[in-house]
Order: sequence, then C-alpha cells, then structure tokens
Amino acid sequence: MVATRSIGALESSMDGAEIAVRAAQPADVAGMAALVQENVRAGHLLPRSAAEIAASLGDWVVALVNDQVVGIGSLLLMNPDLVEVRSLAVATEFRSYGLGALIVNELVAQARARRIKTVFALTRAVNFFVRLGFTITDKERFPEKVWRDCVKCPLVTCCDETAVVFEP
Repeated sequence: MVATRSIGALESSMDGAEIAVRAAQPADVAGMAALVQENVRAGHLLPRSAAEIAASLGDWVVALVNDQVVGIGSLLLMNPDLVEVRSLAVATEFRSYGLGALIVNELVAQARARRIKTVFALTRAVNFFVRLGFTITDKERFPEKVWRDCVKCPLVTCCDETAVVFEP
C-alpha cells in the first residue's frame, strides 16, 4: 500500500528523482541482499542470505530511487502484540535524504494496520528513532529478541545497541 513519493527535501535534494517506498517484490531480492551484505561488512546488520530474504519477502519494504533498491527494512513478528523493525539500511550514497524515515514510517503503519500494539528496534541510531516517535527502553522488555537473535551476535557480551519502542 506504499506509493511513489516526491517529498519536500527529497524532491529538491535528488532533483526530481522518482522515489518509491513499497512492499518488496521477488525482483528486488538481489538488490536487497547486496545492501544487506554491504551493511554486514560494515558491522551494521546481522547476516541474511538472499534465500532468507526471499522466504520472508512479505515482511520487507524497499525504498527505490529511479527503480534501484537503495533502502530496506523489515518487520519480524515476535508475538501477536510485538513486532521488531530490523534489517533497516540505506545505501551510503542515499543517506541523509529521509529514506530511512520513510521506510520506518511505512513499517510502523503496517504494524498499526495489523493491530500490533508495540513496535521496537535495537539500534545504534537512537536519535533517528527518537525523531520518529520512538522512546528509549530496556532491552530486557524483549526477551524474545535476545533469545532469537542476540545470542547469535558477535557482540552479545558487549552489546552497543539501545532498545527503542513505539507504542501508539
């Protein structure tokens, strides 16, 4: 339910580029996987293979500039009332144009449409999420996340991420 957008600063900063945020499609998987791998190498994301992305494609949204995948994000349902924003990334050359905010806002809208009460993320970009209406909270609120993903993370014993939550 995401439409093509040309929004204020985005429109002027990208000189009329066509910007879209929409549900991911099978043709997007290669670009999505490349963006994940770029961010894994930089230490920003946990690994996700193209097969894993394809298997959960309905949970992903993409940001496109002139039909090129330049941003990604997904939702992971933890329980009927709790969903995580994860694998949020924007290609380096397209950062600071507001694409990440468009992705997160779309993911939050999807969670609301599904009547999910709580949206959270573990992040190093705390101020980014706070600007979008999230508040800082304790990681201990989300044991599902800790046991599902954090135990696999190389930083599990010295985690540098902060939990943020959005509760409309």
